[in-house]
Parts: sequence; structure tokens; C-alpha cells
Amino acid sequence: MRKTEFANGEYYHIYNRGVDKREIFSNKKDYDRMIETVWFVNDKKSYTGLADHKRKKSKGGPPRSAFADLGGLEGSEKLVEIICYCFNPNHYHFILKQIENGGISLFMSKLGNSYTKYYNTKYSRSGPLYSGKFKSIHINSNEYLLYLSAYVNSNNFIHGYDDNEDWPYCSYPDYVGERAGKLCQKEIILGQFDDDQKKYEKFCRNNGLFLKNKKESERYLLE
Repeated sequence: MRKTEFANGEYYHIYNRGVDKREIFSNKKDYDRMIETVWFVNDKKSYTGLADHKRKKSKGGPPRSAFADLGGLEGSEKLVEIICYCFNPNHYHFILKQIENGGISLFMSKLGNSYTKYYNTKYSRSGPLYSGKFKSIHINSNEYLLYLSAYVNSNNFIHGYDDNEDWPYCSYPDYVGERAGKLCQKEIILGQFDDDQKKYEKFCRNNGLFLKNKKESERYLLE
């Protein structure tokens, strides 16, 4: 039984990785599909997976990108608010705010099932894609929320995949004004920096660098 009890109006750090630490995103199309799926399943009315939605929309023609339908989902009845996210080759992170009863559990269930079906079909594999159930931590203070926003938005940098400016599969570009993304609700974070994206960029960079150095130091100590 899950230890965390999700409550409406509360914030949670949600994360998981591939089973046996395997890759869950192998190329740009996989990352794009994950982002499409996140958008699509965050709706009380979306009962099918993204693949079924695409087939229905295509009406017998070639599959359409779900990005063509994003505008049509603006009026969706959301399950969660997505504050931050980062998708890395073998793991992912979210900060989510639950806004509907059972919203986080339902959102993550639909997301996991839909993306796993896509990945297994594409790569001719079967079985679980993720390492058990997703992990969750209740964010119980504003200071922790700000700290975790920097951790999630800088996660690719912390793990050495790429610098933030060159990693489009996270919410960092949206926070610093380099992309006009609609996926995240940024106000709770940026509002505390007077909506000054440069102030948040500095905060994020400083914390990201500290966490990256800390991670490297711990690795050398273990070696």
C-alpha cells in the first residue's frame, strides 16, 4: 500500500526510472510522445490511451500528431497541475499539485499505461517498463517546493546529460522565457521571484551547480 496519501491542493515530487535502470526514452520521438501523453491523459474525460485517440482522430488516414489537438484540450477537466517536469534517458521527475480527488494516482496510471504500450509496441518488447510503482514525496513547505523546482528543472544538468539550454525535455526553458510552453503552471514558483525570469534562472543555476557538485563528490567518496 502506498505510504503517501495524496490530498487536493498539496504538492508532490513524483519520480520513477526504467526497470533495471534501462532507457525509457531512446530518441526525440520518444520524448515527444511522452510530452504528448502527459498533456492528453491529464483530463478526467480521457478514458483511452493516446494511441487510440490518434487512431480515432485520423479517421482511417495517417496518424496525426497529438500536438495538433492540444488547443482542443484547453477546456479539459484536469486531474493535476503540472508545476515542473524533466525527462531523462532512464528516469523522469514531476512536481504535481493534485486538484481532483485521486487525481495524481489516476494521472500517473494513465500516463504509465499509455506510454508503456507505445514503447513496448515500438521496440517489440513486453512487460513492465518502469521500476515498480512511481515514487512520491509530499512537499510540505514552500522552501522545499522552491528547492525541488530547481532540482527538477536542472535534473538533466545534475546528471550530466546536457546543459539546461540544450535540453528541451524539461520545463526549464519555459521558466526562463526561452519557450512559450503551455504544459506547466509556473505562477506558484515565478511569483516568488517577482515574475522575474532572470532571478529564477540564477536561483536555478546556483542550486543546480551545487547539487551537481554534491552528486559528484558523493560518487568519488563511494569509489
